[in-house]
Parts: sequence; structure tokens; C-alpha cells
Amino acid sequence: MVHHGPRPLVICGPSGSGKSTLLQRLFAEFPHKFGFSVSHTTRSPRPGEVDGKHYHFTTKEAMTEAIARGEFIESAEFSQNIYGTSKAAVHAVLSEGKVCVLDIDMQGVKKVKQLDMNPLYIFIMPPSVEELESRLRERGTETAESLQRRLDAAREEIEYGECYYKVGCINWLCICPLHHCFLFL
Repeated sequence: MVHHGPRPLVICGPSGSGKSTLLQRLFAEFPHKFGFSVSHTTRSPRPGEVDGKHYHFTTKEAMTEAIARGEFIESAEFSQNIYGTSKAAVHAVLSEGKVCVLDIDMQGVKKVKQLDMNPLYIFIMPPSVEELESRLRERGTETAESLQRRLDAAREEIEYGECYYKVGCINWLCICPLHHCFLFL
């Protein structure tokens, strides 16, 4: 996938690190500058999530077939669900002349790095694993088992993010409070 137009922005970090909060504010304050690449997922919607706004909710069969046809720039499986970014979702944002923002996990980052998109990468670091656990518990959407899986994945993502920042593969590592991260953007 050759990138044309504004340079994409990849926001990554563990689930619960504050990516969605940061992005909500970014889109609210700069709606004509940034556009969100709505990802696909096979998981069930959480309370308040809207199909086509938060995610494109689909079946495993439909998504697996679309991935096999090459319709996705990245996809990853987590907690028995598939998540991914379709080429169509990215093109929809770029066709509006906006900076395409992708909210993806580290598996997705690894795949996007293999493409000719040349995005800016920003890793959102949680204040601590303990704070991350507290945020995930407050959501009320996790079982004990799924919470543990998310925390294990978060530890790996934090290690990966720190490592990639040190070697220059991630442009910015945001470790400050979210309102400071927003000012930085």
C-alpha cells in the first residue's frame, strides 16, 4: 500500500492506557484535520459502542475471508477475537484530505512497519501497570481471565514500546498525563 497525502498517525499502547480518551479529544478539537480509521473486530460491542463509529463489528468468518483477500493492512488476534484495519477504512480518511489516525496494538504496528505508509508512531505509556489494572477493572467488561490476558499483553507491549522507542522505530513515547500528551500532539 503506497501512501499518498498527509502522513498517517499511529497511536499504540496497551488497552486502558488512554488512547481512546486522547483520540476523542483530538477529533473533537480538530475534526477537519484528523480522521479515524475505524477498525474491524469480531468481538461483541461493549455498552455504548456504535457499529461504524467505534468499530465495524463483524463475524470471524467474514473477517477471515476479507483478510485472505488482502483487504486489510493489518490484523491481529487477541483474546479469541480478531481486530484489524481495512485498506478501505484508511482510504476513506485519506480521500477527505485528513491525517489518518490508526489506533492499533503492537502486532498491528509490526505489520504496518512493513508497508510503504511512513506513519508517525506514538506509544501511549500507562502511568503504571497497577493504574492500568485499575482502569480496566473500572470498565467492568473484563472477566478475571480476560483481565489477566490484557495485563500480560500490556507488559509485553510496554517492553516492546520502550525498546522500539530507544532504537528510533517509535517517534514519541508519551509517559506524561493524558492532557500533556494532547498538548504535545
